[in-house]
Amino acid sequence: MAKPTKSAAPNTVDYSVRDGIAVVALNRPDVRNAVNETLRAELYDIIEQAGHDEKVRALVLTGNGPGFCAGGDISAMSERFETPIGEGAMKGWKIQHEIHQLIGRLHDFDKPTVAAVNGAAAGLGCDLALCCDFIVAADNAFFIMSYVLRGLIPDGGGLYFLPRRVGLPRAKELIFSGRRVDAAEALEIGMADHVVPADNLLDEAKAFAARMSASPLSAISLSKAILNKTFEVPASETFALGAQAQAICYTTDEHRNAVREFLESRKR
Repeated sequence: MAKPTKSAAPNTVDYSVRDGIAVVALNRPDVRNAVNETLRAELYDIIEQAGHDEKVRALVLTGNGPGFCAGGDISAMSERFETPIGEGAMKGWKIQHEIHQLIGRLHDFDKPTVAAVNGAAAGLGCDLALCCDFIVAADNAFFIMSYVLRGLIPDGGGLYFLPRRVGLPRAKELIFSGRRVDAAEALEIGMADHVVPADNLLDEAKAFAARMSASPLSAISLSKAILNKTFEVPASETFALGAQAQAICYTTDEHRNAVREFLESRKR
């Protein structure tokens, strides 16, 4: 499948790397970082860039301004109403493929990912947070699976990711009602992993990402690749994948150096 087409508009996503942590910030603050075609393509490209950067050990996804991500751009949705039905169906099909490719790339990113959720994470914004490995939320953040309020179903992975975090009955309740979940409740039900003061959100998320990526990255990456499959495959396949991954670990410099350092520390 071809990657999403990138338009000419620049700077809808900010990117920086410091101390091994890539910070990816959605940058349409005037519309609370609603996702349009340009942002979608730029975000995909930046995730690709971070994935190939050997200096990057973990990725933090956040939003500039008062919100994490308000979801899909409503103005773009309204433009579809002017498109002939057949043409609109094919355009919608293409958009769905691009969304799923973006979500899949972020979910399969082979280094730890942390969503630093500031303000609203609504619709597709909620899905972007859920597809990360971990969610650190500001104490003023909130989540809302708002698709049903627009006569839509979750199309950014929420049907897959949300039940794995909160269980099937609760996921149905949140998706069917489209109700708002504040940070405290999100933490209580497992939708978020940590809640921190809003003023410290990015620092806390980067520190958490650093802790999650401090061990040998080869072992973390291989573990993540297998863990992402374990809800769908039987135990026997998980064991087989683990055996293959462990055989790779045996050959890495990270493993050998870690063993040597441990043995040397026992002599001191």
